[in-house]
Amino acid sequence: MSAPCLPLRKLTAALAAAALLGGCAGVLQRVDFAPGTPRADVLARLGPPGRVVALADGERLQYSQQPAGQFAYMVDLDRSGRVVQARQVLTGNEFARVRPGEWTRADVEREFGRPAMVERTGDWAGDVLTYRWNDGSDMFFWVYLDSGNVVRRTQQGMEFINAPNRD
Repeated sequence: MSAPCLPLRKLTAALAAAALLGGCAGVLQRVDFAPGTPRADVLARLGPPGRVVALADGERLQYSQQPAGQFAYMVDLDRSGRVVQARQVLTGNEFARVRPGEWTRADVEREFGRPAMVERTGDWAGDVLTYRWNDGSDMFFWVYLDSGNVVRRTQQGMEFINAPNRD
C-alpha cells in the first residue's frame, strides 16, 4: 500500500500558505516549564494555545506548528492550573505509543494535536492523518483510520521537500 501523497506543487503551495497564516504558533524551538509553573506564566510566554483539551486531572494546552512546522508542544496542567509537564510530542518515541485497534482519532489528536493534513486515498476506506516531524531528517507520520475513526495502522516515511518535481 502506498503512502498518501499530493502533487509536489499542491503540497508546496499548501505549506507556503500555512506558513503565512501560522504566525500564532511562532517558531517554538523549545518549551521548558518547571512543574508547578502557573498557567498565566505559560500564556504570558507562549500566548494563547492553538487548542485546549480536557484531561482527567486538568487540561492540556496544545501549541502546534502543524501544518508547516515539525514540532507540537503539549503543556499539561493540573486542576489548579499549574504545569505538570511540558514536552515536544512529534517524536519517534511518542509515535510508538499509538496502539492500532485501541486508539481513536480523538486519542491521536489529544496526544499530538491537529494533523498537518487529513487525506483520503483510493486504497484506504478512512481518513489518513499526516503529521510532519523531524528526527534529523524531514519526516511524515501517517495514521490510518477506519470509517469509525479507530486507528488501524501507522506508517512513517521521509518528506522529500527538495525532491525534483515528478508531477
